[in-house]
Amino acid sequence: MREFPSCFGENGVQVADSSSSSSTTRGAQNAVTCVYHSKLRGRSCLITVSWTKTLMGQGMSVGIDDLSHICLCKVEIKPWLFLKRKGSKSLEVQSGKIDIFWDLSSAKFGSGPEPLEGFYLAAVFNQEMVLLLGDLKNEACKKVHSDCVFAHSGASFIAKREHIFGKKFYGAKAQFFDKGKVHDVTIECDTVGVNDPCLVIRIDSKTVMQVKRLKWKFRGNHTVLVDGVPVEVFWDVHNWLFGNALGNAVFLFQTCVPTEKMCEESQSVSDPASLTQGSSQQFRDSQLQGFGFSLVLYAWKNE
Repeated sequence: MREFPSCFGENGVQVADSSSSSSTTRGAQNAVTCVYHSKLRGRSCLITVSWTKTLMGQGMSVGIDDLSHICLCKVEIKPWLFLKRKGSKSLEVQSGKIDIFWDLSSAKFGSGPEPLEGFYLAAVFNQEMVLLLGDLKNEACKKVHSDCVFAHSGASFIAKREHIFGKKFYGAKAQFFDKGKVHDVTIECDTVGVNDPCLVIRIDSKTVMQVKRLKWKFRGNHTVLVDGVPVEVFWDVHNWLFGNALGNAVFLFQTCVPTEKMCEESQSVSDPASLTQGSSQQFRDSQLQGFGFSLVLYAWKNE
């Protein structure tokens, strides 16, 4: 599998292999990358928003890709500059002007780097809102002070990559469908002092998948139902069972495509072993064709 577009490489969440240092592991655990599909003058584009958290504070970056592997713009707000939690940046691009506005001065955060409420992040292209995140939408439109219609900022949330950590339980929030319900995803796996580990995945506290004899089934895939719609779950826990203490497991949740399209894509997405190589370009392309949403979770064991 290939990575997300190269222009997001610096700020994209990278997969660490079993030889990674503990500092790299801890750094990876404090990054979330979200990908949105939007349009610039009717042409499809990807907007990638990465949230980071360090000892210096919160940080973020925004990148816009025109789908031909050309990075139109990239804005990075480093943690040590984040004392000023509101502001804007303007960038001239070939076809116009891109403005990024943000206000996180009243933002509330959970344990991760992604803000939960009390914020906005807006991307505007030639006075047209192409992305609007957060619950302070009215404040964002006042700040933009243009004729842009915020209802037009119908960017679709198509992919998310997140690092989670724990000892036996690992949790994350997942919105499998754009504007759908937010679900609690829990992964349970105890590999310490257990001869026959078992992998259990729950959604909203309901067990949807259980894998026994995990040493024989450390990689695989299984279809579960979420809101009555099939979601394909891929897992690779090889590093947990056979790697060193710094290894991570990888889980991919993908809303299923229609049967005829699944057959066409089967060669590129059905190999769970390839999960360890990074987030898939094929998954990114499938999202843009309306195939659904992908969530990649990198699960690290606490030292």
